[in-house]
Amino acid sequence: MSRIGKSPIVIPQGVEVKVEGSSVTVKGPKGTLTQEFLPEVNITVEDSKVVVAIADEKHGNIHGLTRTLINNMIIGVTQGFEKSLEINGIGYKAQKQGKKLVMNLGYSHTVEVEEQDGITIEVPTPNSIIVKGIDKQLVGQIAANIREYKLPEPYKGKGIKYVGERIKRKEGKAGGKK
Repeated sequence: MSRIGKSPIVIPQGVEVKVEGSSVTVKGPKGTLTQEFLPEVNITVEDSKVVVAIADEKHGNIHGLTRTLINNMIIGVTQGFEKSLEINGIGYKAQKQGKKLVMNLGYSHTVEVEEQDGITIEVPTPNSIIVKGIDKQLVGQIAANIREYKLPEPYKGKGIKYVGERIKRKEGKAGGKK
């Protein structure tokens, strides 16, 4: 049995959790999230706590995962999630035009990214991007998609990276004489 899965999730004030079969809906001040889970997992709401249990040990590998996903849904509708990205390189910059993120990344064209439902993209400075939303997986996926347009390269460190990410730098060519 999972140690993470055994611990109940406390439902904060102002959050409503509804379980219908294997579907869980979490409603809070920032929005509503719904997710389907496997029927082998029993999810119940008991006196302002969500309890996750499994029918047998055979499905123990999804016990802790289910509990963590429900906990992330509750955190998302109360606090939300965000990922911060940093742009490094001369001439590389980002700006917001309406609901679009427009980036100059050294290509012959600009790169445009549309905001999706439930996701907001902020550009506080031309070299930083913040992706915010209530769905942890969607926030991480949008941030990863933006980072993919110009991955940080190891020689000069140019590109888009997460804030706090360390890029392993390489030494350039050894320009010795012949």
